[in-house]
Amino acid sequence: MGKVFPDAKAALAGLLRDGMMIHSGGFGLCGIPSLLIEAIRDSGVRDLTIVSNNAGIDDAGLGLLLKTRQVRKMISSYVGENKTFAEQFLAGELEIEFNPQGTLAERIRAGGAGIPAFYTKTGVGTEVAKGKPTAEFDGETYVQERGIVADLAIVHAYMGDAEGNLIYRKTARNFNPMMATAAKVTVAQVEHLVKPGELDPDHIVTPGVYVKRMVQCPPGYEKRIEQRTVRRREPAAAGGVA
Repeated sequence: MGKVFPDAKAALAGLLRDGMMIHSGGFGLCGIPSLLIEAIRDSGVRDLTIVSNNAGIDDAGLGLLLKTRQVRKMISSYVGENKTFAEQFLAGELEIEFNPQGTLAERIRAGGAGIPAFYTKTGVGTEVAKGKPTAEFDGETYVQERGIVADLAIVHAYMGDAEGNLIYRKTARNFNPMMATAAKVTVAQVEHLVKPGELDPDHIVTPGVYVKRMVQCPPGYEKRIEQRTVRRREPAAAGGVA
């Protein structure tokens, strides 16, 4: 069977189960695999552990899975934009494992590289390091962090070919490439699907060997903006060019 599937539901068929761990790419709403998140929501799978930089917002991204209470635990670095997350966490209904953002990125990268653990100074002496092994190197204390390998990674890419090779666009790259390498199965949604050989090999970020299934975003696919900030337009000076 080829790697390209007709829709997100088909691309995830047979992969989802209760209690699994899922890497979900994105930063805020930038570069999130929203089609795949919606298909996970519609599947009804529950008790999920989600590894993601954040928890989306209340009506988009991973916020959709929180709204339906399908998430048991989040492994994240920032969750401040989601009221639903805050309510469930404060009520004891949702577990959170906080990570400094760089530590989270390295834990995922390490998982993809086959590195079971590493040491970092970040978080030493704080709640982040509580219960974790420490060691001294060159007179400094470091805390041990474990690599993360998920059951499933869902990622978003700007372009891909039928072999699964992926190219990302600017900041929408974020956590997607490292997550694509750090799961038993990776499913990608791509904005533009091209034929094999049409991608410049020098521009490919994720080789197709990591990607097992793909789905193309439909025409008119909406990419939400989490916060829009615009500069106030100043009136033209008298006699100037409008």
